[in-house]
Amino acid sequence: MDEQIKQFFASENDAGERLDASAAKRAGLSRQYVKKLIDAGDVKVNGKTVKASYKLKAGDEVAIRLPEAEPTAVLPEDIPLDIVYEDADLLVVNKPSGMVVHPAPGHSGGTLVNALLYHTKDLSGINGELRPGIVHRIDRDTSGLLVVAKNDIAHRGLAAQLSEHAMDRQYRAVVCGVVSAERGTVDMPIGRHPKDRVRMAAVEGGKPAVTHFEVVERYERFTQMIFYLETGRTHQIRVHMAQIGHPVAGDPLYGGDRRLSFHTEGQCLHAEVLGFIHPTTGEHMRFSASLPEDFLEVLRAVKGEKR
Repeated sequence: MDEQIKQFFASENDAGERLDASAAKRAGLSRQYVKKLIDAGDVKVNGKTVKASYKLKAGDEVAIRLPEAEPTAVLPEDIPLDIVYEDADLLVVNKPSGMVVHPAPGHSGGTLVNALLYHTKDLSGINGELRPGIVHRIDRDTSGLLVVAKNDIAHRGLAAQLSEHAMDRQYRAVVCGVVSAERGTVDMPIGRHPKDRVRMAAVEGGKPAVTHFEVVERYERFTQMIFYLETGRTHQIRVHMAQIGHPVAGDPLYGGDRRLSFHTEGQCLHAEVLGFIHPTTGEHMRFSASLPEDFLEVLRAVKGEKR
């Protein structure tokens, strides 16, 4: 069976944290699953097997060996869905923060796909049985809108709009630091980080990535912003903002983990607006999703330090 290696170097933020907790957070896996991997000898620190309770030091190299997901059928699960729109060809879902989009090692259940299969039997098969209907993804700890295809014709039409950068995708975030420019563009290619396989990075030879932004409101230590994606690379907003010195608040993977007591579940990032041409009717459709409670909690906290 094929295997996958996830690798990262412990940062100053990771120092002193338990191996199982830090590895789960950095690799996007459940802590229980990571502990099983550690007990099986599939997690090594600096090339050596250690206990789950090992306290990381800055610079430690952590390698996680993951088996590929078994090609078994995904089971429907009765998980509530926030469906913004639905017709015979597609549906638009407002995904909560903390939900994985499709099954993967460490996340065999509780995903958006499990919930979709309970809701409907009509999902496109282009991406196989582990990702039925999934046209695009957003990160586990990012909330907001996704479009799901119910048949292959709709899937091809929506995927074509994605590849041609024709979808309207707007995100809202709180980032660390005070952004001086009112608006601007980050144009940096993104690829796999050369030393940390868990992360992406702005690297030469990476895929083109363009993010447009504007400032909504500034606070003493943070800035509320809106982003417009021209491309859709993995972790694009998170990588670009970290690269210009303003990582997304609450994002430990890219330096935004400022130990925010009011937001501990991941990056403060929300896919707020999604627009596209309906692949069957040709109608232009545009949807928006209100900011979730955890995001509003962040705003209430940072508004107390408004500039």
